[in-house]
Amino acid sequence: MAEQATYPSEILARRASTEGDKVFLLFEDQRLTCRELNERSNRVASGLAALGVKAGDGVALMMPNRPEWLYAFFATQKLGAYAVPVNTALKGEGLAYILNHSESRALIIGAELFEQFAPIRSRLALLKHVIVDLNAPEVTLAGPPAGSIALSDLMAKGAPEDVARPVAPDAISNLMYTSGTTGLPKGVVMRNHAMNLSGPGLFSIGIYRPDDILYTCLPLFHGNALYLTTLRALANGLTVALSRRFSASRFWDEVRHYKATTFNALGAMIPILLKQPVRPDDADNPVRVVLSAATPAWAWEEFEKRFNLTIWEGYGAVDGGGFSLINPGNAPKGSMGKPPPGVEAGIFDDDGNELRPGEVGNLVFKVDNPEARRVEYFKNEEASAAKFRKGWFYTGDLAYRDQDGNFFFADRKTDSMRRRGENISSFEVEKIVNQHPAVLESAAYGVPSELGEDDVMVAVVLRPGQTLAPENLVAFCEERMAKFMVPRYIDVRESLPKTGTHRVQKAELKKEGVTRTTWDREKSRASAPAG
Repeated sequence: MAEQATYPSEILARRASTEGDKVFLLFEDQRLTCRELNERSNRVASGLAALGVKAGDGVALMMPNRPEWLYAFFATQKLGAYAVPVNTALKGEGLAYILNHSESRALIIGAELFEQFAPIRSRLALLKHVIVDLNAPEVTLAGPPAGSIALSDLMAKGAPEDVARPVAPDAISNLMYTSGTTGLPKGVVMRNHAMNLSGPGLFSIGIYRPDDILYTCLPLFHGNALYLTTLRALANGLTVALSRRFSASRFWDEVRHYKATTFNALGAMIPILLKQPVRPDDADNPVRVVLSAATPAWAWEEFEKRFNLTIWEGYGAVDGGGFSLINPGNAPKGSMGKPPPGVEAGIFDDDGNELRPGEVGNLVFKVDNPEARRVEYFKNEEASAAKFRKGWFYTGDLAYRDQDGNFFFADRKTDSMRRRGENISSFEVEKIVNQHPAVLESAAYGVPSELGEDDVMVAVVLRPGQTLAPENLVAFCEERMAKFMVPRYIDVRESLPKTGTHRVQKAELKKEGVTRTTWDREKSRASAPAG
Protein backbone atom coordinates (compact mmCIF):
# COMPACT_ATOMS: atom_id res chain seq x y z
CA MET A 1 0.00 0.00 0.00
CA ALA A 2 1.16 3.58 -0.60
CA GLU A 3 2.91 5.55 2.14
CA GLN A 4 1.95 9.01 3.31
CA ALA A 5 3.00 12.22 1.55
CA THR A 6 4.45 10.50 -1.46
CA TYR A 7 5.57 12.38 -4.54
CA PRO A 8 6.93 10.56 -7.63
CA SER A 9 10.58 11.38 -6.95
CA GLU A 10 10.28 10.44 -3.28
CA ILE A 11 8.53 7.15 -3.75
CA LEU A 12 10.95 6.04 -6.46
CA ALA A 13 13.90 6.64 -4.13
CA ARG A 14 12.05 4.86 -1.33
CA ARG A 15 11.25 1.84 -3.48
CA ALA A 16 14.87 1.67 -4.60
CA SER A 17 15.97 1.70 -0.97
CA THR A 18 13.46 -0.74 0.52
CA GLU A 19 12.79 -3.13 -2.36
CA GLY A 20 15.45 -2.31 -4.92
CA ASP A 21 15.51 -5.77 -6.51
CA LYS A 22 11.78 -5.84 -7.22
CA VAL A 23 11.05 -5.68 -10.93
CA PHE A 24 9.10 -2.54 -11.68
CA LEU A 25 9.14 -2.40 -15.49
CA LEU A 26 8.80 -5.11 -18.11
CA PHE A 27 9.64 -3.93 -21.62
CA GLU A 28 10.13 -6.50 -24.37
CA ASP A 29 13.06 -8.60 -23.07
CA GLN A 30 14.09 -6.06 -20.39
CA ARG A 31 13.32 -6.41 -16.68
CA LEU A 32 14.03 -3.13 -14.90
CA THR A 33 14.19 -3.09 -11.09
CA CYS A 34 13.24 -0.20 -8.84
CA ARG A 35 16.93 0.39 -8.09
CA GLU A 36 17.89 0.48 -11.77
CA LEU A 37 15.10 2.90 -12.62
CA ASN A 38 16.13 5.17 -9.75
CA GLU A 39 19.84 5.12 -10.63
CA ARG A 40 19.25 5.79 -14.32
CA SER A 41 16.86 8.62 -13.48
CA ASN A 42 19.53 10.06 -11.18
CA ARG A 43 22.04 9.96 -14.02
CA VAL A 44 19.69 11.90 -16.30
CA ALA A 45 18.91 14.36 -13.52
CA SER A 46 22.55 15.08 -12.71
CA GLY A 47 23.34 15.33 -16.42
CA LEU A 48 20.56 17.88 -16.91
CA ALA A 49 21.74 19.79 -13.84
CA ALA A 50 25.23 19.98 -15.33
CA LEU A 51 23.71 21.64 -18.39
CA GLY A 52 22.09 24.24 -16.15
CA VAL A 53 18.56 22.84 -15.96
CA LYS A 54 17.15 23.86 -12.59
CA ALA A 55 13.99 23.87 -10.51
CA GLY A 56 11.15 25.61 -12.31
CA ASP A 57 12.47 24.89 -15.81
CA GLY A 58 10.41 23.04 -18.41
CA VAL A 59 11.81 19.86 -19.96
CA ALA A 60 9.89 18.50 -22.96
CA LEU A 61 9.80 14.72 -23.45
CA MET A 62 9.14 13.51 -26.99
CA MET A 63 9.83 9.80 -27.24
CA PRO A 64 7.82 6.69 -28.04
CA ASN A 65 7.15 4.28 -25.19
CA ARG A 66 10.40 2.87 -23.81
CA PRO A 67 12.28 2.94 -20.48
CA GLU A 68 14.22 6.09 -21.40
CA TRP A 69 10.96 8.04 -21.30
CA LEU A 70 10.61 7.15 -17.63
CA TYR A 71 14.26 7.91 -16.85
CA ALA A 72 13.68 11.41 -18.20
CA PHE A 73 10.35 11.94 -16.47
CA PHE A 74 11.60 11.00 -13.02
CA ALA A 75 14.73 13.10 -13.61
CA THR A 76 12.57 16.21 -14.02
CA GLN A 77 10.77 15.41 -10.77
CA LYS A 78 14.04 14.98 -8.89
CA LEU A 79 15.32 18.38 -10.09
CA GLY A 80 12.10 20.25 -9.34
CA ALA A 81 11.75 20.98 -13.05
CA TYR A 82 8.47 20.30 -14.81
CA ALA A 83 7.97 17.68 -17.51
CA VAL A 84 6.18 18.50 -20.75
CA PRO A 85 5.05 15.22 -22.35
CA VAL A 86 4.76 15.79 -26.11
CA ASN A 87 2.59 13.84 -28.53
CA THR A 88 4.98 11.97 -30.82
CA ALA A 89 2.79 12.64 -33.87
CA LEU A 90 3.26 16.41 -33.67
CA LYS A 91 5.24 18.34 -36.25
CA GLY A 92 5.39 21.81 -37.76
CA GLU A 93 3.21 24.51 -36.24
CA GLY A 94 1.63 22.18 -33.69
CA LEU A 95 4.98 21.06 -32.30
CA ALA A 96 6.45 24.55 -32.30
CA TYR A 97 3.42 25.89 -30.46
CA ILE A 98 3.69 23.44 -27.57
CA LEU A 99 7.46 23.78 -27.17
CA ASN A 100 7.21 27.58 -27.16
CA HIS A 101 4.01 27.86 -25.13
CA SER A 102 5.34 25.49 -22.43
CA GLU A 103 8.53 27.55 -22.14
CA SER A 104 10.58 24.37 -22.38
CA ARG A 105 14.31 24.96 -21.85
CA ALA A 106 15.35 21.43 -22.81
CA LEU A 107 13.98 18.73 -25.09
CA ILE A 108 14.67 15.01 -24.78
CA ILE A 109 13.65 13.43 -28.07
CA GLY A 110 13.84 10.03 -29.73
CA ALA A 111 16.14 9.81 -32.73
CA GLU A 112 13.29 8.51 -34.89
CA LEU A 113 11.42 11.78 -34.30
CA PHE A 114 14.28 14.19 -34.91
CA GLU A 115 13.29 14.85 -38.53
CA GLN A 116 9.93 16.14 -37.26
CA PHE A 117 11.71 18.53 -34.93
CA ALA A 118 14.63 19.78 -37.05
CA PRO A 119 12.63 22.15 -39.34
CA ILE A 120 11.29 24.18 -36.39
CA ARG A 121 14.48 24.30 -34.29
CA SER A 122 15.28 27.90 -35.27
CA ARG A 123 11.85 29.09 -34.11
CA LEU A 124 12.31 27.97 -30.49
CA ALA A 125 13.98 30.92 -28.79
CA LEU A 126 13.67 29.54 -25.24
CA LEU A 127 14.93 26.04 -26.00
CA LYS A 128 18.58 25.79 -24.95
CA HIS A 129 19.35 22.06 -24.98
CA VAL A 130 18.37 19.16 -27.24
CA ILE A 131 19.13 15.66 -25.96
CA VAL A 132 18.60 12.81 -28.43
CA ASP A 133 17.89 9.24 -27.40
CA LEU A 134 19.75 7.17 -30.00
CA ASN A 135 18.25 3.93 -28.66
CA ALA A 136 15.65 3.83 -31.43
CA PRO A 137 15.22 0.50 -33.22
CA GLU A 138 14.07 2.14 -36.44
CA VAL A 139 17.04 4.54 -36.69
CA THR A 140 20.78 3.99 -36.80
CA LEU A 141 22.91 7.09 -36.22
CA ALA A 142 26.67 7.25 -35.70
CA GLY A 143 26.14 10.03 -33.21
CA PRO A 144 23.77 12.81 -32.16
CA PRO A 145 22.74 15.35 -34.82
CA ALA A 146 24.60 18.65 -34.89
CA GLY A 147 23.71 20.93 -32.01
CA SER A 148 22.40 18.10 -29.81
CA ILE A 149 23.66 15.76 -27.09
CA ALA A 150 23.22 12.00 -26.94
CA LEU A 151 21.14 10.85 -23.99
CA SER A 152 23.59 8.00 -23.44
CA ASP A 153 26.48 10.50 -23.14
CA LEU A 154 24.47 12.64 -20.73
CA MET A 155 23.79 9.59 -18.56
CA ALA A 156 27.41 8.39 -18.73
CA LYS A 157 28.56 11.69 -17.26
CA GLY A 158 25.77 11.75 -14.68
CA ALA A 159 26.03 10.23 -11.22
CA PRO A 160 23.83 7.34 -9.99
CA GLU A 161 23.46 8.90 -6.53
CA ASP A 162 20.22 10.65 -5.68
CA VAL A 163 20.17 14.33 -6.58
CA ALA A 164 16.56 14.96 -5.57
CA ARG A 165 15.64 18.46 -4.46
CA PRO A 166 13.02 19.09 -1.74
CA VAL A 167 9.52 18.94 -3.25
CA ALA A 168 7.73 22.28 -3.35
CA PRO A 169 4.01 21.44 -3.19
CA ASP A 170 2.92 24.47 -5.25
CA ALA A 171 5.58 24.09 -7.96
CA ILE A 172 4.59 22.69 -11.36
CA SER A 173 5.27 18.97 -11.75
CA ASN A 174 4.20 18.63 -15.39
CA LEU A 175 2.14 20.13 -18.18
CA MET A 176 -0.13 17.68 -19.96
CA TYR A 177 -1.40 19.22 -23.21
CA THR A 178 -4.89 18.50 -24.51
CA SER A 179 -5.29 17.19 -28.04
CA GLY A 180 -6.46 20.54 -29.36
CA THR A 181 -9.29 19.07 -31.44
CA THR A 182 -11.29 22.32 -31.29
CA GLY A 183 -8.49 24.90 -31.21
CA LEU A 184 -5.01 25.37 -29.85
CA PRO A 185 -3.99 22.73 -27.29
CA LYS A 186 -4.25 23.77 -23.66
CA GLY A 187 -1.55 22.87 -21.14
CA VAL A 188 -3.14 21.30 -18.06
CA VAL A 189 -1.02 22.28 -15.07
CA MET A 190 -0.29 19.50 -12.59
CA ARG A 191 1.33 20.93 -9.49
CA ASN A 192 3.21 18.75 -7.03
CA HIS A 193 0.40 18.74 -4.49
CA ALA A 194 -1.84 17.14 -7.14
CA MET A 195 0.84 14.48 -7.77
CA ASN A 196 0.84 13.30 -4.16
CA LEU A 197 0.40 9.55 -4.47
CA SER A 198 -0.49 8.87 -0.85
CA GLY A 199 -3.47 6.66 -0.01
CA PRO A 200 -4.62 3.32 -1.38
CA GLY A 201 -6.03 4.69 -4.64
CA LEU A 202 -7.60 1.99 -6.75
CA PHE A 203 -6.81 -0.64 -4.12
CA SER A 204 -9.64 0.83 -2.04
CA ILE A 205 -12.31 -0.24 -4.53
CA GLY A 206 -10.86 -3.67 -5.14
CA ILE A 207 -9.47 -3.29 -8.65
CA TYR A 208 -5.83 -4.07 -7.92
CA ARG A 209 -4.14 -6.82 -5.93
CA PRO A 210 -0.59 -6.85 -4.51
CA ASP A 211 0.75 -9.20 -7.20
CA ASP A 212 -0.86 -7.47 -10.20
CA ILE A 213 1.05 -6.69 -13.39
CA LEU A 214 -0.41 -3.63 -15.12
CA TYR A 215 -0.14 -3.72 -18.91
CA THR A 216 -0.32 -0.56 -20.98
CA CYS A 217 0.02 0.01 -24.70
CA LEU A 218 -1.15 3.62 -24.39
CA PRO A 219 1.46 6.37 -24.85
CA LEU A 220 3.30 7.67 -21.80
CA PHE A 221 2.63 11.23 -22.95
CA HIS A 222 -1.02 10.61 -22.03
CA GLY A 223 -2.43 10.75 -18.51
CA ASN A 224 -3.81 7.23 -18.55
CA ALA A 225 -0.48 5.47 -19.08
CA LEU A 226 1.50 7.90 -16.92
CA TYR A 227 -0.84 8.58 -14.01
CA LEU A 228 -3.25 5.65 -13.80
CA THR A 229 -0.79 2.94 -14.77
CA THR A 230 2.85 3.89 -14.13
CA LEU A 231 2.62 6.19 -11.11
CA ARG A 232 -0.20 4.27 -9.45
CA ALA A 233 1.78 1.03 -9.87
CA LEU A 234 4.85 2.68 -8.36
CA ALA A 235 2.85 4.00 -5.41
CA ASN A 236 1.45 0.56 -4.66
CA GLY A 237 4.51 -1.58 -5.31
CA LEU A 238 3.16 -3.18 -8.48
CA THR A 239 4.80 -4.00 -11.80
CA VAL A 240 4.20 -2.29 -15.16
CA ALA A 241 4.37 -4.09 -18.51
CA LEU A 242 4.98 -1.46 -21.19
CA SER A 243 4.27 -1.95 -24.89
CA ARG A 244 5.56 0.33 -27.64
CA ARG A 245 2.09 0.86 -29.07
CA PHE A 246 -1.38 -0.62 -29.46
CA SER A 247 -1.54 -3.48 -31.94
CA ALA A 248 -4.77 -5.44 -32.11
CA SER A 249 -3.07 -8.44 -33.73
CA ARG A 250 -0.27 -8.62 -31.13
CA PHE A 251 -2.25 -7.48 -28.11
CA TRP A 252 -3.08 -10.78 -26.43
CA ASP A 253 0.29 -12.34 -27.26
CA GLU A 254 1.97 -9.43 -25.45
CA VAL A 255 -0.39 -9.75 -22.49
CA ARG A 256 0.43 -13.45 -22.18
CA HIS A 257 4.16 -12.80 -22.60
CA TYR A 258 4.15 -10.38 -19.66
CA LYS A 259 1.61 -12.40 -17.63
CA ALA A 260 -0.32 -9.16 -17.21
CA THR A 261 -3.37 -9.34 -14.97
CA THR A 262 -5.03 -6.02 -15.82
CA PHE A 263 -5.00 -3.22 -18.39
CA ASN A 264 -6.77 0.04 -19.14
CA ALA A 265 -8.71 0.50 -22.39
CA LEU A 266 -9.65 3.73 -24.11
CA GLY A 267 -11.69 4.71 -27.13
CA ALA A 268 -12.27 1.98 -29.69
CA MET A 269 -9.85 -0.56 -28.22
CA ILE A 270 -12.55 -2.91 -26.89
CA PRO A 271 -14.58 -3.08 -30.15
CA ILE A 272 -11.42 -3.39 -32.26
CA LEU A 273 -10.10 -6.26 -30.14
CA LEU A 274 -13.51 -7.91 -30.25
CA LYS A 275 -13.53 -7.77 -34.06
CA GLN A 276 -10.23 -9.62 -34.40
CA PRO A 277 -10.52 -13.20 -35.71
CA VAL A 278 -11.65 -15.63 -33.02
CA ARG A 279 -8.84 -17.82 -31.64
CA PRO A 280 -9.24 -21.02 -29.64
CA ASP A 281 -7.07 -19.59 -26.85
CA ASP A 282 -8.96 -16.27 -26.51
CA ALA A 283 -10.14 -17.11 -22.99
CA ASP A 284 -6.74 -18.49 -22.00
CA ASN A 285 -5.10 -15.28 -20.85
CA PRO A 286 -4.01 -13.97 -17.43
CA VAL A 287 -6.14 -10.81 -17.38
CA ARG A 288 -8.60 -10.59 -14.51
CA VAL A 289 -10.06 -7.09 -14.85
CA VAL A 290 -10.09 -4.29 -17.42
CA LEU A 291 -10.58 -0.66 -16.42
CA SER A 292 -12.24 0.83 -19.48
CA ALA A 293 -13.82 4.02 -20.75
CA ALA A 294 -16.70 4.22 -23.24
CA THR A 295 -17.18 0.48 -23.72
CA PRO A 296 -20.29 0.10 -25.91
CA ALA A 297 -23.07 -1.84 -24.21
CA TRP A 298 -23.33 -4.19 -27.20
CA ALA A 299 -19.68 -5.22 -26.85
CA TRP A 300 -19.48 -5.46 -23.06
CA GLU A 301 -20.82 -8.92 -22.27
CA GLU A 302 -19.41 -10.52 -25.42
CA PHE A 303 -15.93 -9.21 -24.60
CA GLU A 304 -16.12 -10.46 -21.01
CA LYS A 305 -17.22 -13.95 -22.07
CA ARG A 306 -14.83 -14.34 -25.00
CA PHE A 307 -11.74 -13.24 -23.06
CA ASN A 308 -12.76 -14.54 -19.62
CA LEU A 309 -12.44 -11.29 -17.67
CA THR A 310 -14.45 -8.51 -16.04
CA ILE A 311 -14.85 -4.94 -17.31
CA TRP A 312 -15.02 -2.06 -14.86
CA GLU A 313 -16.14 1.14 -16.56
CA GLY A 314 -14.72 4.47 -15.40
CA TYR A 315 -14.91 8.16 -16.24
CA GLY A 316 -12.33 10.85 -15.61
CA ALA A 317 -10.10 13.35 -17.39
CA VAL A 318 -6.73 15.05 -16.93
CA ASP A 319 -8.59 18.38 -16.82
CA GLY A 320 -11.52 16.87 -14.93
CA GLY A 321 -10.90 18.41 -11.51
CA GLY A 322 -10.25 14.98 -10.02
CA PHE A 323 -13.92 14.03 -10.42
CA SER A 324 -14.80 10.53 -11.50
CA LEU A 325 -17.55 8.00 -12.03
CA ILE A 326 -17.15 4.24 -11.79
CA ASN A 327 -19.16 1.17 -12.62
CA PRO A 328 -17.57 -1.86 -10.90
CA GLY A 329 -20.28 -4.15 -12.19
CA ASN A 330 -23.15 -2.88 -10.03
CA ALA A 331 -24.70 -0.67 -12.73
CA PRO A 332 -26.15 -1.47 -16.18
CA LYS A 333 -23.64 -2.43 -18.86
CA GLY A 334 -22.85 0.65 -20.91
CA SER A 335 -23.15 2.90 -17.87
CA MET A 336 -20.34 4.94 -16.31
CA GLY A 337 -21.93 4.21 -12.95
CA LYS A 338 -22.19 6.70 -10.12
CA PRO A 339 -19.87 9.16 -8.38
CA PRO A 340 -18.05 7.98 -5.26
CA PRO A 341 -19.60 8.67 -1.83
CA GLY A 342 -19.65 12.34 -0.92
CA VAL A 343 -19.52 13.54 -4.55
CA GLU A 344 -22.61 14.96 -6.27
CA ALA A 345 -23.03 14.84 -10.06
CA GLY A 346 -25.82 16.15 -12.27
CA ILE A 347 -27.05 16.79 -15.81
CA PHE A 348 -27.68 20.47 -16.63
CA ASP A 349 -28.78 22.36 -19.71
CA ASP A 350 -26.71 25.32 -20.94
CA ASP A 351 -28.64 27.69 -18.66
CA GLY A 352 -27.76 25.72 -15.53
CA ASN A 353 -31.14 24.01 -15.11
CA GLU A 354 -31.13 20.39 -13.97
CA LEU A 355 -32.56 17.97 -16.50
CA ARG A 356 -34.79 14.96 -15.92
CA PRO A 357 -33.68 11.34 -16.21
CA GLY A 358 -33.13 10.36 -19.85
CA GLU A 359 -32.47 13.92 -21.03
CA VAL A 360 -29.02 14.61 -22.49
CA GLY A 361 -27.11 17.60 -21.16
CA ASN A 362 -23.89 18.82 -19.60
CA LEU A 363 -22.26 16.42 -17.14
CA VAL A 364 -21.45 18.50 -14.06
CA PHE A 365 -20.11 17.93 -10.56
CA LYS A 366 -20.80 19.89 -7.39
CA VAL A 367 -17.62 21.68 -6.32
CA ASP A 368 -16.91 20.57 -2.75
CA ASN A 369 -13.41 22.09 -2.47
CA PRO A 370 -12.77 24.92 -4.96
CA GLU A 371 -9.01 24.98 -4.43
CA ALA A 372 -8.53 21.21 -4.67
CA ARG A 373 -10.85 20.95 -7.68
CA ARG A 374 -9.35 23.87 -9.56
CA VAL A 375 -8.35 23.11 -13.14
CA GLU A 376 -5.48 25.30 -14.26
CA TYR A 377 -4.56 25.79 -17.90
CA PHE A 378 -1.05 27.17 -18.41
CA LYS A 379 -1.20 30.88 -19.26
CA ASN A 380 -4.94 30.65 -19.98
CA GLU A 381 -6.96 31.92 -17.04
CA GLU A 382 -10.07 32.44 -19.17
CA ALA A 383 -10.26 28.74 -20.05
CA SER A 384 -9.55 27.82 -16.43
CA ALA A 385 -12.39 29.98 -15.14
CA ALA A 386 -14.84 28.65 -17.76
CA LYS A 387 -14.82 25.20 -16.13
CA PHE A 388 -16.73 26.54 -13.10
CA ARG A 389 -20.22 28.05 -12.98
CA LYS A 390 -22.15 28.84 -9.83
CA GLY A 391 -20.49 26.17 -7.73
CA TRP A 392 -20.57 23.44 -10.41
CA PHE A 393 -17.76 21.99 -12.48
CA TYR A 394 -18.56 21.61 -16.20
CA THR A 395 -16.72 18.67 -17.74
CA GLY A 396 -17.30 19.49 -21.40
CA ASP A 397 -19.02 16.13 -21.89
CA LEU A 398 -22.66 15.34 -22.59
CA ALA A 399 -24.40 12.57 -20.67
CA TYR A 400 -27.70 11.45 -19.25
CA ARG A 401 -28.77 9.43 -16.22
CA ASP A 402 -31.42 6.82 -15.57
CA GLN A 403 -34.02 6.73 -12.80
CA ASP A 404 -31.54 4.98 -10.49
CA GLY A 405 -28.89 7.69 -10.83
CA ASN A 406 -26.54 5.80 -13.14
CA PHE A 407 -24.78 8.03 -15.66
CA PHE A 408 -24.36 7.26 -19.37
CA PHE A 409 -21.93 8.98 -21.74
CA ALA A 410 -23.58 10.69 -24.72
CA ASP A 411 -20.81 12.64 -26.49
CA ARG A 412 -18.09 15.22 -26.24
CA LYS A 413 -19.97 18.50 -26.42
CA THR A 414 -17.73 19.65 -29.24
CA ASP A 415 -18.53 16.50 -31.26
CA SER A 416 -22.32 16.72 -31.13
CA MET A 417 -24.29 17.63 -34.28
CA ARG A 418 -27.54 19.43 -34.97
CA ARG A 419 -29.67 18.48 -37.96
CA ARG A 420 -33.09 19.95 -38.77
CA GLY A 421 -33.44 21.14 -35.17
CA GLU A 422 -32.48 17.77 -33.66
CA ASN A 423 -29.37 17.30 -31.53
CA ILE A 424 -27.41 14.20 -32.56
CA SER A 425 -24.73 12.40 -30.60
CA SER A 426 -21.81 11.29 -32.75
CA PHE A 427 -21.11 8.65 -30.10
CA GLU A 428 -24.58 7.13 -30.55
CA VAL A 429 -24.25 7.08 -34.36
CA GLU A 430 -20.83 5.42 -34.15
CA LYS A 431 -22.10 2.90 -31.63
CA ILE A 432 -24.68 1.62 -34.12
CA VAL A 433 -22.47 1.81 -37.22
CA ASN A 434 -19.76 -0.16 -35.41
CA GLN A 435 -22.17 -3.02 -34.82
CA HIS A 436 -22.24 -3.82 -38.53
CA PRO A 437 -20.21 -7.03 -38.98
CA ALA A 438 -18.16 -5.55 -41.85
CA VAL A 439 -17.18 -2.40 -39.95
CA LEU A 440 -14.00 -2.25 -37.89
CA GLU A 441 -14.47 1.31 -36.65
CA SER A 442 -16.09 4.58 -37.62
CA ALA A 443 -16.25 8.29 -36.91
CA ALA A 444 -19.42 10.37 -37.17
CA TYR A 445 -19.29 14.15 -37.52
CA GLY A 446 -21.24 17.05 -38.88
CA VAL A 447 -20.60 18.79 -42.19
CA PRO A 448 -22.38 21.98 -43.30
CA SER A 449 -25.79 21.45 -44.85
CA GLU A 450 -27.18 23.58 -47.67
CA LEU A 451 -30.30 23.89 -45.50
CA GLY A 452 -28.36 25.20 -42.52
CA GLU A 453 -27.00 23.38 -39.43
CA ASP A 454 -25.37 19.99 -40.12
CA ASP A 455 -25.70 16.89 -42.19
CA VAL A 456 -24.38 13.65 -40.71
CA MET A 457 -21.25 12.18 -42.26
CA VAL A 458 -19.59 8.91 -41.28
CA ALA A 459 -16.05 7.82 -42.10
CA VAL A 460 -15.84 4.02 -42.03
CA VAL A 461 -12.92 1.59 -41.84
CA LEU A 462 -13.84 -1.95 -42.86
CA ARG A 463 -12.54 -5.17 -41.38
CA PRO A 464 -9.80 -6.82 -43.47
CA GLY A 465 -11.22 -8.63 -46.49
CA GLN A 466 -14.70 -7.09 -46.11
CA THR A 467 -16.70 -5.00 -48.58
CA LEU A 468 -19.77 -2.92 -47.82
CA ALA A 469 -22.05 -0.98 -50.16
CA PRO A 470 -23.05 2.40 -48.66
CA GLU A 471 -26.72 1.62 -49.39
CA ASN A 472 -26.49 -1.47 -47.21
CA LEU A 473 -24.96 0.46 -44.34
CA VAL A 474 -27.72 3.06 -44.58
CA ALA A 475 -30.34 0.31 -44.51
CA PHE A 476 -28.63 -1.14 -41.43
CA CYS A 477 -28.77 2.28 -39.75
CA GLU A 478 -32.38 2.94 -40.72
CA GLU A 479 -33.44 -0.20 -38.86
CA ARG A 480 -31.62 0.84 -35.68
CA MET A 481 -31.64 4.63 -35.29
CA ALA A 482 -33.97 7.58 -35.55
CA LYS A 483 -34.47 8.88 -39.07
CA PHE A 484 -32.78 12.22 -38.35
CA MET A 485 -29.62 10.37 -37.21
CA VAL A 486 -29.12 8.29 -40.36
CA PRO A 487 -25.96 9.42 -42.18
CA ARG A 488 -26.29 11.30 -45.43
CA TYR A 489 -22.62 10.97 -46.35
CA ILE A 490 -20.47 7.83 -46.11
CA ASP A 491 -16.74 7.77 -46.74
CA VAL A 492 -15.01 4.37 -46.72
CA ARG A 493 -11.36 4.85 -45.75
CA GLU A 494 -8.22 2.81 -45.12
CA SER A 495 -7.78 4.39 -41.69
CA LEU A 496 -8.91 7.24 -39.44
CA PRO A 497 -6.61 10.07 -38.34
CA LYS A 498 -5.97 9.59 -34.62
CA THR A 499 -4.13 11.03 -31.70
CA GLY A 500 -1.64 8.88 -29.83
CA THR A 501 -4.41 7.95 -27.42
CA HIS A 502 -6.56 6.47 -30.21
CA ARG A 503 -8.95 9.39 -30.20
CA VAL A 504 -10.15 10.22 -33.71
CA GLN A 505 -9.07 13.65 -34.92
CA LYS A 506 -12.45 14.79 -36.13
CA ALA A 507 -11.15 18.27 -36.87
CA GLU A 508 -9.08 16.71 -39.66
CA LEU A 509 -12.09 14.85 -41.03
CA LYS A 510 -14.28 17.95 -40.87
CA LYS A 511 -11.59 19.93 -42.65
CA GLU A 512 -11.61 17.39 -45.51
CA GLY A 513 -15.41 17.46 -45.59
CA VAL A 514 -17.27 15.97 -48.54
CA THR A 515 -14.87 14.83 -51.26
CA ARG A 516 -15.18 13.38 -54.77
CA THR A 517 -15.17 9.86 -53.37
CA THR A 518 -17.77 10.47 -50.68
CA TRP A 519 -21.08 8.68 -51.18
CA ASP A 520 -24.11 10.97 -50.85
CA ARG A 521 -27.42 9.36 -49.92
CA GLU A 522 -29.46 12.26 -51.32
CA LYS A 523 -27.77 12.15 -54.73
CA SER A 524 -27.97 8.37 -54.80
CA ARG A 525 -31.72 8.44 -54.27
CA ALA A 526 -32.22 11.29 -56.73
CA SER A 527 -30.42 9.33 -59.46
CA ALA A 528 -32.19 6.04 -58.74
CA PRO A 529 -34.59 4.98 -61.54
CA ALA A 530 -38.26 5.48 -60.80
CA GLY A 531 -40.03 2.27 -60.07
